[in-house]
Amino acid sequence: MQLAAIIVSLVLAVVGIALFARAIAQIYRYVRLGQDVPAGTRTDEPVKRTVTVVKEFLGHTRMSQWGIVGFAHWFVAVGFFSLVLTLVNAMGQLFKADWTLPVIGNWLPYEMFVEFIGVMTTLGILTLIVIRQLSLPTRAGRKSRFAGSNFGQAYFVEAVILIIGLAIYTLRGLEGALAGVHGYEAAYFASYPLVAAFKGISVSTLQNLVYLTAMIKIGTSFVWMITVGLKTDMGVAWHRFLAFPNIWFKREQDGSVALGALQPMTSGGKEIDFEDPGEDDIFGVSQVEQFSWKGLLDFSTCTECGRCQSQCPAWNTGKPLSPKLLIMSLRDHAHAKAPYLLAGGGKNMEGEEQATEEQLKDVPAAALAEAERPLIGTLEENGVIDPDVLWSCTTCGACVEQCPVDIEHIDHIVDMRRYQVMIESAFPSEAGTMLKNLEKKGNPWGLAKKQRVEWTKEVDFEVPIVGQDVDDLTEVDYLYWVGCAGALEDRAKKTTKAFAELLHIAGVKFAIMGGDEKCTGDSARRLGNEPLFQQLGQENVAMLNMAYGEDDEDAATRKPKASKKIVATCPHCFNTIANEYPQLGGEYEVIHHTQLLQHLVDEGKLIPVTPVEGLITYHDPCYLGRHNKVYTPPREIIAKVPGLRSEEMHRHKERGFCCGAGGARMWMEERIGKRINNERVDEALSLNPDIVSTACPFCLVMLTDSVNGKKNDGKAKESLQVVDVAQLLLDSVKVPVDPAGEAAAEDAPEPEPEPAQ
Repeated sequence: MQLAAIIVSLVLAVVGIALFARAIAQIYRYVRLGQDVPAGTRTDEPVKRTVTVVKEFLGHTRMSQWGIVGFAHWFVAVGFFSLVLTLVNAMGQLFKADWTLPVIGNWLPYEMFVEFIGVMTTLGILTLIVIRQLSLPTRAGRKSRFAGSNFGQAYFVEAVILIIGLAIYTLRGLEGALAGVHGYEAAYFASYPLVAAFKGISVSTLQNLVYLTAMIKIGTSFVWMITVGLKTDMGVAWHRFLAFPNIWFKREQDGSVALGALQPMTSGGKEIDFEDPGEDDIFGVSQVEQFSWKGLLDFSTCTECGRCQSQCPAWNTGKPLSPKLLIMSLRDHAHAKAPYLLAGGGKNMEGEEQATEEQLKDVPAAALAEAERPLIGTLEENGVIDPDVLWSCTTCGACVEQCPVDIEHIDHIVDMRRYQVMIESAFPSEAGTMLKNLEKKGNPWGLAKKQRVEWTKEVDFEVPIVGQDVDDLTEVDYLYWVGCAGALEDRAKKTTKAFAELLHIAGVKFAIMGGDEKCTGDSARRLGNEPLFQQLGQENVAMLNMAYGEDDEDAATRKPKASKKIVATCPHCFNTIANEYPQLGGEYEVIHHTQLLQHLVDEGKLIPVTPVEGLITYHDPCYLGRHNKVYTPPREIIAKVPGLRSEEMHRHKERGFCCGAGGARMWMEERIGKRINNERVDEALSLNPDIVSTACPFCLVMLTDSVNGKKNDGKAKESLQVVDVAQLLLDSVKVPVDPAGEAAAEDAPEPEPEPAQ
């Protein structure tokens, strides 16, 4: 028995280690096929990055949000690395059944650690197995986050962990029996039942059982290593190694997720100059090797857990986009195409093959066939990613927020969109109208610029305009950036007027631009038209800098000033000006209107006194919440309004559900599946609210459209309102007029004039 166990174990160990080492080299070469990234953008602040990796792993920061799943996974993950010494111990036991590690082998704290982690790892994987079985797609359909995952691979990994955990537990029992443990000992606090069960068995039998169990443990470990060594695209296994570099190289060196700003377009590791692009510049991504090396690392790291899929508004409303399946498709395609690329294969901008027949002669036929597949194409075209998948994304950020290994889904989707828009002109036709309006009129509706200030005539106080009523923005506390929707869309204008009136009541000095401002470019950029975004942004930055009494000659090096304060009612404008205009030399201190309103309420400059009766539920705008982490101010304002009862929808804050308008979807028809805004309103209606509140003009429009449709169908009560937080606060700040008091004032005699002195 002993000899057989030694031979089997050593053979598997040698083969496993060799294949695993080869696989690491293959993955490294494969990842390096991607494009370079701008210098320093993935390696700056190495200490912060290392701290982030430690925090995310030991703290399981993203996984812990999933309760019992995160708790169970923590022990499985920690056990995988911390119990590696038990593998060494098992190797020694092949040669001597009672062998223990030098120094620490019989050290009580170490033995107790092995007992505890070993048992908890086993219980942890059993918990995860049960959860997977309860969430099978055959039971939950699309609602299963495992829909589309590779179940065979997952079952294999789960079985390996379970077998190793049980083997560790069994070996501990056999070790105790061989050591002649009589009665309970702390060193065997978990395995003592097995120690007791093995009592009375002969020493030779115990030794043979040790050899057998050690062989099972070692063999299982190295069969796993052989398997993953032969299958480098097995994300459910490789993520436990690749997650560490993937998190270390994440986009944001401060540890935050890749939300907020989109990154400028790059080619060959350098930002593209759209005024004078290079002849070899690549615009967007049309082939998998045009992703950055971090993108290829992202794809390989996906563990197929489906957290992104479970939160995706597109997937939850019957559309073909699943962030998980998108990343898996890109991974499988990249790995299948890798032999062709590593042999020198690749096509130039004209689609011509750059490698010689001699270079490609040893490339497998499957890899050559994979190289012919278009990255974006329909099923009939044998495309890797269907266009409907690409255009279903609302860039809400739910996938990025939930991913435990920090995959940057939105950046990859937008990169593919950029090529489709800029090179192929292949995008939903209705979005073309929006782009033309932005190019010609500077706003998505194509309205004249003078209409941007028409709303000021509908309020009974003066709204100062830069260049007319104030010389420049140094004379006011805030520039109120009204935005296209706030100035031109009738429903959003109600928010604009309410917020302006609140500022007037609070005595805040503010001004607006006079209509020369353009759309910030949010929709153009997220649709994929980067040059148009750059044009709009540069014009706005130059105009803003002039309004602050500065020229734009030193814009690239200027430091932000506290006096350059901008407040926006639109989260998309807020996000773009705050997070993306610095890329264009525009450094401003930007806040959202709910943040300023909360501050004014806290200071007592706005006092909600008039009750607003009813049940209210608040909808988190994606670009205010997930992208910029502003969750508290709107809720605190609502809490200060007397008479209101507030209740959260099931999906809120970090797990809030999109309205369907982000990612330029505001300007595209929703033809597949259920409308996202209807899904969100159905969730709100389940609470039977009197008011649905939000803090975004896009959300306001989408939710209002759905509520009105529900009213027409008799599915929502006629009294249901959809309002911005600013409208709600204004209704409460205003003191209702008492008709009786007015009448008494009219009847009262006028005071007689005082006699002249």
